[in-house]
Amino acid sequence: MDWLERTTKLRQWTRSGTRAPHKPLLLLYALGRFQQDAESDLRYSAVEQDLQRLLTEYGPPNKTTPAYPFHHLVSDGVWEVRTDRGPGSPGSGVQDLRETGATGRLAPDLRTALRRDPQLLGRMARLLLDLHFPPSLHGELCEAVGLELEPAETESVSPARRQRDRRMRELVLTAYEYRCAFCGYDGRIGAVPVGLEAAHVRWWAFGGPDAVDNGLCLCSLHHKLFDKGVLGVGDGHRVLVSQRFVGHSPAAREHVIALAGRPLVGPQPGLRPVAAAHRDWHARQVFHGEPRSAGAA
Repeated sequence: MDWLERTTKLRQWTRSGTRAPHKPLLLLYALGRFQQDAESDLRYSAVEQDLQRLLTEYGPPNKTTPAYPFHHLVSDGVWEVRTDRGPGSPGSGVQDLRETGATGRLAPDLRTALRRDPQLLGRMARLLLDLHFPPSLHGELCEAVGLELEPAETESVSPARRQRDRRMRELVLTAYEYRCAFCGYDGRIGAVPVGLEAAHVRWWAFGGPDAVDNGLCLCSLHHKLFDKGVLGVGDGHRVLVSQRFVGHSPAAREHVIALAGRPLVGPQPGLRPVAAAHRDWHARQVFHGEPRSAGAA
């Protein structure tokens, strides 16, 4: 059984680059729980809130429910569900899962394979992270699901997959003259830039190319907020700030809220700005809620 291949082929609803990370998030959560206690079962009513938080924070902007992956992940051969009545899921209805005492766990053959090969868990987790989430979120997502990965487990596990262009970072940072496109930060130690990163607008995991018109030079703070859907890029290449963001401190107002409506810093004249198709993808699939009006407190 090739568990890595199964991991890459989880059946997900998809259309035009739509994000549907419900199953990957549940599988990451189950791997984290298995790592902590290989004998644990996940009763739906006990883990529903945990799974809902993961979907709210790392899933698409639209409302969704953890009942969907809890039921449907069974079809991928990596997950099983039992109820108080015996084997099998009662369906994807929230009430059905709660009232029947539905309990999920990794499939028996997968549990056996994970015990036999201690490195398999880390390799599956890394695949799920690489295929469905940007690198800026990997560390905190592992924390959120209770996964501890060894350094060796962060290496590429499938050389046949699409390869990243190692020049992307330098091309994007050069295009934006080593300044954050949102706030203009340009810190260096000597000649070496610090705290600046190349952000994909349309995530690489969802077909986003390693190209300057799909990139932004962002400081570490604004890169994280961009990938979490707090910030975006709107028409006229102006910064969007989500109305859902709440911050009362002077720092939050200055570094986030005050960005609303500002024009991007860069890129250099003659270089292509972020393509409309990539901006639109981020607005639909990552950005949360409606944008604040410029100057709104």
